[in-house]
Amino acid sequence: MALQLTKRAYPLTSACIRSTSNLSVPQSNPPPIIPQSDVNPPQYNEPVKMMASEAFVETMVRQNVDNIFGIVGSAFMDALDIFPEAGIRFLAVQHEQNAAHMADGYSRIAGKHGVCTAQNGPGISNFVTGIAAAYWAHSPVVVVTPEAGTMTKGLGGFQEVDQLPLFEPITKYQGHVNNPLRIAEITNRAFDIAMAERGPTQINIPRDYFYHEGMYQIPQPNVVEKGAGGVKSLQTAVDLLRTAKNPVILAGGGVTMADAQDEVAKLAELLGAPIAVTYLHNDAIPADNPFYCGPLGYQGSQSAMHSIRDADVVIALGTRLSPFGTLPQYGEDYWPKNAKIVQVEADPRRVGQTKQVDVGICGDVKQAVQTLFDHLSSGQITCNTNREERLKAFHERKSQWVEKLNGITSENVESVTGRIRPRQALRALEKGLPDGSIVSTDIGNVCSVSNSYLSFNHKGPSMLAAMTFGNCGYSFPAAMGAKVAAPHRNCVAYVGDGAWGMQLNEVLTCIREKVPTTAVVFNNGQWGAEKKNQVLWFGDRYVGSQLYNPWSYADIAKSMHAEGITCTHVDQVTDALLQANKNQAEGKTTVLELMLTKELGDPFRRDAMKLPVRHLEKYKNTSQVEESSTGQPTDL
Repeated sequence: MALQLTKRAYPLTSACIRSTSNLSVPQSNPPPIIPQSDVNPPQYNEPVKMMASEAFVETMVRQNVDNIFGIVGSAFMDALDIFPEAGIRFLAVQHEQNAAHMADGYSRIAGKHGVCTAQNGPGISNFVTGIAAAYWAHSPVVVVTPEAGTMTKGLGGFQEVDQLPLFEPITKYQGHVNNPLRIAEITNRAFDIAMAERGPTQINIPRDYFYHEGMYQIPQPNVVEKGAGGVKSLQTAVDLLRTAKNPVILAGGGVTMADAQDEVAKLAELLGAPIAVTYLHNDAIPADNPFYCGPLGYQGSQSAMHSIRDADVVIALGTRLSPFGTLPQYGEDYWPKNAKIVQVEADPRRVGQTKQVDVGICGDVKQAVQTLFDHLSSGQITCNTNREERLKAFHERKSQWVEKLNGITSENVESVTGRIRPRQALRALEKGLPDGSIVSTDIGNVCSVSNSYLSFNHKGPSMLAAMTFGNCGYSFPAAMGAKVAAPHRNCVAYVGDGAWGMQLNEVLTCIREKVPTTAVVFNNGQWGAEKKNQVLWFGDRYVGSQLYNPWSYADIAKSMHAEGITCTHVDQVTDALLQANKNQAEGKTTVLELMLTKELGDPFRRDAMKLPVRHLEKYKNTSQVEESSTGQPTDL
């Protein structure tokens, strides 16, 4: 039987086409639109003679792969050569770490696999940070790692490294192709597990195996259906909630992943329960829901924290209850000491792992919440007897937090002329984000303070971050991946000037690959998060945290044929972002550079830092006996 390649159309929309009238740089165009062919080709039903490269690509086609991020390499070139005919777009990037972040952002917005690949050895080792971030974000990223050929492996040949140990702790599954005839089987399994267990998987393929000829049948994707959870645990949760006096819902990233926002909203309405969201999951529930009270975690909402503090039952939905996301904030340890905890989590290893729970439900959060709602809809619910009183207190807490945040944002702090206070910049950006926007935030002081301001009134995944892995360099490539997944949506990255140095090279990719994306660069001349530690505990000795920026990041963007805008006053910020939104809709990438003061928010890890004590005479002048009295840099 002759091999019949499965060809699919690659959609081109006006939102992702970049005008090239003023460009002289080479363009890497998306694959041409290819007519749809047989949706059930022979190789899906019986073994067909083909090359291993064809079997590998056909398996990805059957898994609905249409975009792959990476850098071209000889190790997988035999497969790469047929990507266009298979309807797979290969997006060539500037650094492999960024390709992994793009695949991460793509997977979280598209709701399916993100795929990245590169040259064996140094190309693959550059993936590690990005895959670690995807692991802690529960993103179904498939990293394809061609490795040194089987006849030279172990001899210390060119670009050789043991690639499986690199990814062992940060993947859900590692498939090593130990025989070329198994390439379709193992590839398919990696894709299946990435979705079933929500996390990265690895396909490791010796580069000489791509050239193997044999009989291959392309396996069908195996979609594992999940249930609501155990009958006993669900009933126990119903009994607990029926007698709760002040229940509060904590919605995590799993709510968005499972498309369970409507179900959670119904449960909140039934119980009259406030909905807090977990750290960096501000999109778990639309902010215009009347029961929404904001995020926990660093610089989160005091309304959410006080709601959780006063709860007698916390219903944690789609969250592993990350310890970092419930650390004390604003000088208060708000996590309740005596409340009962109901946790709904898809991964059995995460149930009760970080917090002692009274009821652990291992199941799909959408189905679990629907089951709880159905059982609670009939019969008496204790918390409804004091519903009016509870909701009155809840609305008062919300109003108090809004008033407090407004005060913090608008307070006068002495600063240099031509610079913008960070919180005022974040509020102005908030006003310039259209409905439906996707925002990706980097790690760092200003980016993290945005947790106070970012909210989304629409459903679906809309907020991206490196989560608890917390690596710099995440936000812009993740936003680019999101733009590839959803070219009709406005995609914006928040990034500090330190982390921007790790990702500004991808502006070139935006231009070459026609992926219009907006980067908001906070230029304050410092590694802010680390400098804050030096302010508080190390006597304002700024070792390694000052950044000398004699250039304009907006001008650098223009030299790359992107748009560049610089703002020196808060009144310019909203209009500048609106212009960037317009640019993006016209297919243009924009770098929006905000010249900020050196004012810093609270430290990340007060729990992990101590005043330095020195015993050697030569270092005694660096001992500290008290924290900074101002909490702000001396060069403010």
